[in-house]
Amino acid sequence: MADLNKNFKYDSYINLYNRFIKMTRKIHYPQLDTILMVEDEIQKMDYPKKTELWKALPKKVMYQTFCMILDYLEESGKIMIDDDGRIIWTWNPKMIKKIKSSGVKLR
Repeated sequence: MADLNKNFKYDSYINLYNRFIKMTRKIHYPQLDTILMVEDEIQKMDYPKKTELWKALPKKVMYQTFCMILDYLEESGKIMIDDDGRIIWTWNPKMIKKIKSSGVKLR
């Protein structure tokens, strides 16, 4: 009991609360159908901004999950976000097949 009180004396309630929150924080990872829905909507829209795209989705998506999807699409090279915050669809599989068939070496 003395060890518990000794450790507790030097730990503030805020630190204990923060440790508890970190242990219980959950992240909502997107499902494949949600990612495909966002991809389809980007292709349909004409250079949407982030919030415009989020509001135009046919099903509601948590904003944190939506941002995670956009980060994934940007890292995978499917979209680019310009200086104005407009989302540009850059993935073109037909063009990539044509480039590969012409003998260009890709990494």
